[in-house]
Amino acid sequence: MKGSFKLFFTLLFITQLITGQNKRNIDQQTLTWIRYYNIFPLSEKWALHSEFDNRSFVNPVHENLFVIRSQARYRANKMIEVGAGFAFFNVNTQNPYVDPDYSVPEYRGQQDVTLINDFAKITFHNRFQLEERFIQKADKTGLLDEFSYAFRFRYRLQSMFTLWEKEGRSIKGTISDEVLFNFGKDNRKNTFDQNRFYVALRYHFNPNLGVELGYLKNFQRRASGVDFYDRDIFRLTVYHRINRKKL
Repeated sequence: MKGSFKLFFTLLFITQLITGQNKRNIDQQTLTWIRYYNIFPLSEKWALHSEFDNRSFVNPVHENLFVIRSQARYRANKMIEVGAGFAFFNVNTQNPYVDPDYSVPEYRGQQDVTLINDFAKITFHNRFQLEERFIQKADKTGLLDEFSYAFRFRYRLQSMFTLWEKEGRSIKGTISDEVLFNFGKDNRKNTFDQNRFYVALRYHFNPNLGVELGYLKNFQRRASGVDFYDRDIFRLTVYHRINRKKL
């Protein structure tokens, strides 16, 4: 656990050092992310996770992007979980004042290893994730017949804790921070991609159904290397775990 904290604060220090530069070109944006997250257990160790995520700007109201993601997850033991899957992103625009006549598709593979530790009454998740991103290129008039390709590495430290619990119902809290780094010839100016700090409360009506409301502070470097997005994001998630015993 001490090693996890050292790695987390090292990455956070690097993030602040990088983002502390060139702050003249920062676009502040406010968004809502509305997500449905489904868990379908296959056995005691295997499960399929699927999610549908719609992201929109608030002022002015405009579609940002839509995500469909699916992954298989394997719980090796109490402390290790691994996963692999695929995601499709349909990006309408990154600027609510710009409304192109086309959307940019991205196809993304992902693999992760998550280390799980219980400390007192808090559960810590250290997730190390690698992504392979295929993004269709575009100009001002439309999509091009070529793709950019890049790796992206993500590290997230997340803490989860129970605030209240009674007769299958509960309220849980989440605090996390995640840093993301790009690798590839098209990402030389923005090797540092973004930092995401997240806090949330989740209410479980029962062990299989919960609703989470959270706030995410997202600071992201754009492809130019000198421009940034500073985003305030309000996220609503419905968690649904399918009870196979009732099928």
